[in-house]
Amino acid sequence: MRQFSILLLLSILILSCSTPKKKGNVSISGTVKGLKKGTLYLQKIQDTVLITLDSLEIAGDPKFSFQIDIKEPEIHYLFLDKKDGNKYNDRIDFFAEPGQIIINTTVSGFEKDMMISGGKNQTKLLEFKKMNKRFNDRNLRLLKEDFEARKQNDDEKLIKNDDAYKKLLKQKYLYTINFAINNRKLEVAPYITLSEVFDANIKYLDTVAKSLSPRVKKSLYGKRLVEYINNRKTKDAEKNNNLDENE
Repeated sequence: MRQFSILLLLSILILSCSTPKKKGNVSISGTVKGLKKGTLYLQKIQDTVLITLDSLEIAGDPKFSFQIDIKEPEIHYLFLDKKDGNKYNDRIDFFAEPGQIIINTTVSGFEKDMMISGGKNQTKLLEFKKMNKRFNDRNLRLLKEDFEARKQNDDEKLIKNDDAYKKLLKQKYLYTINFAINNRKLEVAPYITLSEVFDANIKYLDTVAKSLSPRVKKSLYGKRLVEYINNRKTKDAEKNNNLDENE
């Protein structure tokens, strides 16, 4: 009986040691302060579809940890399902790249209170977002002023606001293009170009694409940017040909 117990114990130890642990070149961990119960999902976009890579049920302990393996830096999402029926909020986007990424936030301000430390792309993405928020805040103020001007039929104020909006938009686009060029050795450059100023003048987009380092140009977002520019050039050429035929 004793011999059987020893053999059983050895078998359990062997099985536990041989069970493969989930590994990866990216470690994502952190804390959602105040979260007692919910589900965290690690997601990314694949072929234009948002897919779930992993999930974790939270029951009392607000700490979380994920391990994934990636080939190159890519935007991922941390989604918190608080069982409130809303699937379109409580989502944090971040640049996943080999190494350790720490995300700390709160359950009440999941997106607003986030603090992320990660690699070079994530650091630059946060830098861009900080400046971009200033542009967005100024735009909101203009929208409020525009609303009040319309209520009061203040045409002079409406014209002034329109000029201010155009100037603000130009500043935002120039800042984004320059930011991308200055960070041409990082994948964040083609990513923010596609996500923030995709409708900019094609010559500016072309300038960004041509400035990218050879490695970044071959990356996921680098290839997407080049493909997008080529598609726009083709459509513009077709449009111009149609105009010439109709004249």
